[in-house]
Order: sequence, then C-alpha cells, then structure tokens
Amino acid sequence: MSCTSGSTTVSIATPPMGDDSWVGWFLSQIGNEFLCRVPLEFMRDKFNLYDLESEVVNFSKSLDTIMDPEFCANNWVGDGAHIESERLYGLIHARYIMTAPGIDAMRRKYEYGDFGICPRVYCEGQHVLPIGLSEKSYESTVKIFCPCCRDIYQPTRNSAVLDGCMFGPNFPHMFLMELPTHRPTLSEEKYVPRLYGFQLHKSALEPVPDPAANKCANSYA
Repeated sequence: MSCTSGSTTVSIATPPMGDDSWVGWFLSQIGNEFLCRVPLEFMRDKFNLYDLESEVVNFSKSLDTIMDPEFCANNWVGDGAHIESERLYGLIHARYIMTAPGIDAMRRKYEYGDFGICPRVYCEGQHVLPIGLSEKSYESTVKIFCPCCRDIYQPTRNSAVLDGCMFGPNFPHMFLMELPTHRPTLSEEKYVPRLYGFQLHKSALEPVPDPAANKCANSYA
C-alpha cells in the first residue's frame, strides 16, 4: 500500500488479506503481537466505552481514527494524535478480552503460543498469558503470567513494550476460570541447590551481614 502527499509517494506496511483499516494497520505493527482484534461492533456500543472519555484526550477524534476502514498512516505516525488513538484502543482492548468473544480470540493466540512460554525450566515450555500490573496507563509494561507456576515474568519479545493497561490485572484469571480445560497441573518441582551431590543448608546461601553496617547501627543506639 502507498500513500501520496503532495508530490511524494511513501510506501507503508499494510496488514495481510487486504485489510486497510486502522485496526488492521495497528495490529500489523511489530510489537503488537499480544493484541487481538476488537470488532467494530464492540466499539460502537457506547456502554463498552463508558467513562473512557475522561481518560483520553480528543476521545471522539481518536475513536474515529480507530474505526477508520480506509486508513493511511502517511503523515500520521509522527503526529502526537496517534498516541491517544493507540491508548484508547488499548483501554478498549482490556475490556473486550474480559468478554466471552474476547476470551475466545485470546484463546486462539494462547494455543498458538503467541504470548510465548514460561522461562522457568520446570514448567517445561508452558504457554503463558499477558497480564498488566495496573489498569491505568503508563504505570507498567505488560508482563506474562504462567498458569503452571503461577508467577509473572518479563516478556522477551517485542511486545514487552506494550502498556500493561491493555490487558489489566484480571485477564489471565478470568481466562482460566472461563476455560477450565486450559488449566495446567500446578508445578511443584523446585530446584534444590547441591554441592558435590549434597544438598546445601539454607544458611549457605543467605547474605552475609555487613560488619560496617552493624557498627554504624550500634553507634546510633
């Protein structure tokens, strides 16, 4: 796909299958692999967008951009308006993936391993789910939650730069509650430190107290 501005023609990346919409363009960008497609019907329902006007600058303009069926990214990517449009889509996305259709869309990505695998050795390549530590924008980036060890980790993919609010802190748990067949057996195997075959006492790995710090503390006692 190419866009023309004045006498200059610029080629931009377009999503597969001839999808020229803003959503299609946005999802095709490197780093957005964790995100699923939110249907336009969901975004047209004002109930689903309740209270987002107070969180996004130029809400109406941003929403119109997101719902544009024939989007051209030329002269737009460098514009600050794209930040608010992407932020609004992320907030809508967090709501959509908590619905039955949204969970099903994320289920397919989960089964394909689009979110990656748990880095913990004893989880044996368990597929993970995206999770945000906050529902508010700009507080933390997305993390991955492992259903096997039930811990969170930093993603190693490009999607690690996504805002955690695009998924929220509740998604993985809703996902596993709605899809009980996707709950793996809890991993109970743990690494045991050994030296020459003998298990180390826990005190062998504990930090050594700093004598200088203790002396300083005693001087103020």
